[in-house]
Amino acid sequence: MAKILIVDDEEHIRLLYSEELLEEGYEVCVTDTGYELIDRIEREKPDLVILDIKLPEYSGLDLLQDIRNKFYNLPVILSTAYDVFKEDLKSVAADYYVTKSFDLTELKKRIAMALETKTP
Repeated sequence: MAKILIVDDEEHIRLLYSEELLEEGYEVCVTDTGYELIDRIEREKPDLVILDIKLPEYSGLDLLQDIRNKFYNLPVILSTAYDVFKEDLKSVAADYYVTKSFDLTELKKRIAMALETKTP
């Protein structure tokens, strides 16, 4: 099954996403920071990244650009509590954009879609 890297500074979100995705059969790894994210991706080799936009020390949108520069085909789902970032031009580089919710139906759909269309 696919490996998913969750990048979010909120512990309850990391726990919720992890538990739900593990139940779906995914392998999950988590981090609460964007610090050395590119190195982490190289080590973990995830099939998909769920990336929070508002991280304390880094902008998720800037991290998205870094990911695209190094791992062009790695699917990235932006996950945020703030819908206003949809209008930011940098968010276009993401495969999908999901507003945080405790109902993960939409997130799970986007994960399946991103993994289904992932190119090697």
